[in-house]
Amino acid sequence: MSALPGSAEGTAVTGLDSSPVEPATADLPPLTEQVRLEAREIIARYPQPRSALLPMLHLVQSHQGYVSPEGVALCAEELGLTKAEVGAVATFYTMYKRRPTGRHLVSVCTNTLCSVLGGQRIFDALSADLGVHHDETAADGSVTLEHAECLAACDYAPVVTVDYEFYDQQDVESARALVAALRRGDKPHPTRGAPLTDFRGVSRQLAGFSQHADAGAAQAAVDAEGRIGPTLAGLRLAAERRESAPPMPGRPPVDEAGPAGTEPRETTRPSGRTGETPDEEAADARVAAADNPAERAGAAQAHPDKGAEYGQPRGRQRAGTENPPAAEPATGTTPPVSPSPSPPGPTDGKA
Repeated sequence: MSALPGSAEGTAVTGLDSSPVEPATADLPPLTEQVRLEAREIIARYPQPRSALLPMLHLVQSHQGYVSPEGVALCAEELGLTKAEVGAVATFYTMYKRRPTGRHLVSVCTNTLCSVLGGQRIFDALSADLGVHHDETAADGSVTLEHAECLAACDYAPVVTVDYEFYDQQDVESARALVAALRRGDKPHPTRGAPLTDFRGVSRQLAGFSQHADAGAAQAAVDAEGRIGPTLAGLRLAAERRESAPPMPGRPPVDEAGPAGTEPRETTRPSGRTGETPDEEAADARVAAADNPAERAGAAQAHPDKGAEYGQPRGRQRAGTENPPAAEPATGTTPPVSPSPSPPGPTDGKA
């Protein structure tokens, strides 16, 4: 890659931003004692305090619009971490911004499918309209524009998100109209998902607090309508054509395994006659009932006797160790093996 580290182009291609965190601006709102109390509320949700770091960084963004040096210091103080440890996390994830963002964050997917269908053209057009490049904010502070490597919505490509809400199957003109509306102060309803708020609001939601004024508004966001036609297209066609997936080979009969989706009876009612704990016996039965190597491997990983040849009586050599299991002892009497006859000698011309 020819782009320099820390450049907009380098960040867009790699997803990694090595540029320094920008210092606080004169109009940046301070992190008040209320913010510190909310941070402690987040910490109380976790058995290990440092596990609270990700939502705490979102909390900082919800108040200041990005992870500021002051926000890094607050997180470090409350969690007993160094600022370098907090900064290492804040600079790893692209959802944590390192410079002030606009009122809205517009993300354009430029990964393979979206790009082929016009995602890059959309980004280029918005970049020209706003006069910005990747991770830069329009002069009026309305919009921050960014490339997105994947928005996990390939069946709706090309996709644009605003504050992580989806605007599906966009083209250059529809994306331009969307951004123009945002700059006017409008909030067009997403194709699917909750009504649009703003970047700081959704950051507060990601921190684990409601961004809505009251319970009614929060419920309305949950109940918002959305179109999911492309996701259901395959299911609809399968129903019309009466198509279904073939049954799994080796599936035990229903009367042995119980209704579909339940565990074999042996896994729920251990006999207690094997000398194993109920958990061990149930785990053995789960592995024995596995239909294929993938299911067996998954059941084996959850087995309390890891490293064993799961589903076999205790005391045997187990598969997966350095030494293979020994062969079972033979039963009965094995006749002695006669030595191979010696090769014939010279025949002296005799038949």
